Amino acid sequence: MDYLKTVVPSQLMAERGANLVVINPGSANVRMGFASQDVPFNVPHCIARHKSDAGKLSVRDQRLNCRAGSTHNAEREKAYDIIASLLKIPFLTEVSSSENQPLPPKMGRVDGLSSQQNKDDNKLNWTDVLDRSIKSSTSTESSDADEDPSQSTSDDGNMPNSKEIKYKEMIFGEDALKIPPSAPYCLSRPIRRGHFNISQNYQLHQVLEDLRTIWNWMLIEKLHINPKDRNLYSVILVLAETFDNREIKEMLSIVLGDLGFSTAVVHQEALAAAFGNGLSTTCVVNIGAQVTQVVCVEDGVALPHTALALPYGGDDISRCLLWVQHRHRTWPSFKTEPMKRPMDMLMLNKIKEAYSQIRSGSFDAVAHVHSYEHEKSVGQQKTRLSALSVPPMGLLYPRLLIPEEYPPPPRPWFQDCDDMLEDTWQTNDGVSGNGGLGAWDNYQMLPTRLKKFDNIGLVEAIVSSILSTGRVDLQRKLFCSIQLVGGVALTAGLAPVLEQRVLNTIPSNQPVERVVVLQSGRNPLFIPWKGGVILGVLDIGRDAWIHREDWIKNGVHVGSGRKYKDSYFLQSQIMCYYNA
Repeated sequence: MDYLKTVVPSQLMAERGANLVVINPGSANVRMGFASQDVPFNVPHCIARHKSDAGKLSVRDQRLNCRAGSTHNAEREKAYDIIASLLKIPFLTEVSSSENQPLPPKMGRVDGLSSQQNKDDNKLNWTDVLDRSIKSSTSTESSDADEDPSQSTSDDGNMPNSKEIKYKEMIFGEDALKIPPSAPYCLSRPIRRGHFNISQNYQLHQVLEDLRTIWNWMLIEKLHINPKDRNLYSVILVLAETFDNREIKEMLSIVLGDLGFSTAVVHQEALAAAFGNGLSTTCVVNIGAQVTQVVCVEDGVALPHTALALPYGGDDISRCLLWVQHRHRTWPSFKTEPMKRPMDMLMLNKIKEAYSQIRSGSFDAVAHVHSYEHEKSVGQQKTRLSALSVPPMGLLYPRLLIPEEYPPPPRPWFQDCDDMLEDTWQTNDGVSGNGGLGAWDNYQMLPTRLKKFDNIGLVEAIVSSILSTGRVDLQRKLFCSIQLVGGVALTAGLAPVLEQRVLNTIPSNQPVERVVVLQSGRNPLFIPWKGGVILGVLDIGRDAWIHREDWIKNGVHVGSGRKYKDSYFLQSQIMCYYNA
């Protein structure tokens, strides 16, 4: 494999990283920090605003496909049977007939309540939504465990005295996900499935305002950068390939116009992931919470024609875990609704992260499952979870996951003349370019956009992406340099399964004998962010950086040769000196 020979000295990192902020926004979380930090702050990408109508907690994602049809259910059952057969998981009839027998070979059980764990470690506490800073001194603090933290109603069902109690206007991050159901808040997630979460109930201006507010809160509360000092800092946006041209433009306008940074630059997430692991040629497989992306990188340049986007990720695996437990009748009689109650989703994510892995046999675990249906009495039950190897296998058999896919948001607003790349720009050599095409459509090497498939599995996506390079020597390098990033990359057993399945899926007429999934030296969740740090620190000339004054005036610095309207140019120009 090819490793970058460039090493970033700690002194150089300290000197250039102190005033450099790196932001890596995702569908579920946003990672933000100074370039001088080892790891960024990782915060759920959401905001809850207090509602004046004093209704219950509402979530803007009401358009979710919560119920699968009969066809989807049949496909999901078929996918489960295929996975169970491959992993040698006993069918329900076999389990019921042998439940009193000793565990067969290759059948493991893990006690999730070891002596080093407290039984309430996985318990989540409701967020206190009251603004205690202005409440009267005679009020008493509520307990974390059993008392209703929302205090939204009095004993007679009426609202409490407004002179004594005032709700917080806005709540961010994980605290926003743990707001009690009876509290009068509206929870919003500005990015879903790799795009702005635009709908009839969530307009563009609201999405942008929420993004600005969330990022501003993190800059103040986490990084301690006051607005008046922002002109002393530069920002790197590490953006997923799923974002459209105008979405990139809007985020640039937020950091340069609203948040007040002096300069900014955009880098592709896949390219940053390669640099974050010290690789120049690799196939990046980024398994996020809601989107999985596959992009090949050669000699420090992302190859756009290899990019694939798959509409599933870690959140889908968590919901599939619940479906599998219902299927095995192991889940308690709790009303767990992860698509309607954020606390339930948090619980499922924690269970998935703690116990989900891929291995042969019926892998079980014992854990405490909590009920968050009622605020004042959080129920819990010690539960034996079954077939924990099945949910992550949904990455290979996505029909196990697709019934709970988010529907795509409406896209008509991308067709307006304000699209960052849908205007015709004038190059410095006088040649008119773009002509209404997207950034990658205008790229000479490959006139295609990011490809998106609904039903293709991860193995097929990797093979398709690498083979699309069309060169045997490069294909061999890429098959021996597959890099897993994202939170799901931590799933035990995933790498060897991918190696075997990818090798078996490569057509027999291809001269490839070996497949290697590389082990990362860093937390795979933060590798793209770290790559953004490296790219920013090593960028001496800053030729691709956008200055605040230039962007606010017209988005293009006339005569500079820097075509700000071409996002691919912005993302790739900085890489020129690596290949000089």
